[in-house]
Amino acid sequence: MSAPLGYELRFWTEFGRLLTDTRFWMPARPALAGPSERNDRRQPVLLIPGFLAGDASLTVLATWLRRRGHAVRHSGIRLNVGCAGRELDRLGTLLEAFEEPVVVIGQSRGGTLARALAARHPDQVAAVMTLGSPVLDQLAVSPSVLRTVRSVAWLGDIGLRGLFTTECREGVCCSEFRTLLNAPLRDDAPAVAVYSRTDAIVDWRACLDPAAEWIEVDGSHCGMAVNAVVYRELERLLERSEEIMWNR
Repeated sequence: MSAPLGYELRFWTEFGRLLTDTRFWMPARPALAGPSERNDRRQPVLLIPGFLAGDASLTVLATWLRRRGHAVRHSGIRLNVGCAGRELDRLGTLLEAFEEPVVVIGQSRGGTLARALAARHPDQVAAVMTLGSPVLDQLAVSPSVLRTVRSVAWLGDIGLRGLFTTECREGVCCSEFRTLLNAPLRDDAPAVAVYSRTDAIVDWRACLDPAAEWIEVDGSHCGMAVNAVVYRELERLLERSEEIMWNR
């Protein structure tokens, strides 16, 4: 990893800048071409948190999306340390509760789940954005985070319920999940992979999903969900997805 762990303290600077951005408090709601009722509709959004994080970690992002007019649903994850195969099945069931295609946004490990969902359910995912997500190599993380991953896996190995295990890395339980991380995505479903070269948690090169548009930001790994540049790129993604939806 090229960035020292102390770089993650930039989270607070990023958060402060977001709070001073007028677009955060008054997000644009551009008119969509076509019948007037379209202007009042926004695609629903599903948010998936990162490793060792829960839905509460994406509260700021969820609040902004609701101000923009989106129905937001959280993943139901309290601590993202479960078997990816089981989580993928559960999240797939959650997708079925939506009446129309969903925009899925995932941070870090949550982004790998979001990417797999998009490949597994192409008709139910309208767009996907990953935030610092190591889709090319899930273990391309800093040494301290890798030690934590191994500790969680060890606890899972000895029988603590709800945790991934060592077997998840190569085992049958996550085989489809691993395949989906390399599977093609639907051509007309926009995909964006956000990364930072100064990410102190994940190796930025592992975030460069060949099926997605790459967006580089200057910021921390933990701060991607409160980075003003990310919000501008997300706004662009949402607008593209909505236009595609109405032109189908």
